[in-house]
Amino acid sequence: MISTRGRYALRVMLDLAENENGKYIPLKDIAARQELSKKYLEIIVKDLVKGGLLTGASGKGGGYKLCRRPEEYTLGEIIELMEGTLASVACLVDKEHECPRKDICKTLPLWTKYHNLVHDFFYGQKLSDLL
Repeated sequence: MISTRGRYALRVMLDLAENENGKYIPLKDIAARQELSKKYLEIIVKDLVKGGLLTGASGKGGGYKLCRRPEEYTLGEIIELMEGTLASVACLVDKEHECPRKDICKTLPLWTKYHNLVHDFFYGQKLSDLL
């Protein structure tokens, strides 16, 4: 399940894309438009900046803006930055410690197919597709 962190991160990114004017957009403006807590968004944008998806500036005229054009972001990269892997089962995440039953597991193909559907869905859509 995608948490509020992932959902709100998408909303922030979309808000910045919709309101892009070449200048930094104050977080209070984003919070007001999205009807979200500015305090909670501070945590989210910190991770988006750290992950290289946003750039931020403090002080007068400060705020946040996208680092790239909206068509250069996939929804998958935004969600995975905030949520971690999109994999639904551990055996698809940790390749270093592969499950000893992987060669005989009857359910692994099911989980692999499901993972590929979810991965392809989110990585196949751009932020610009939501505009």
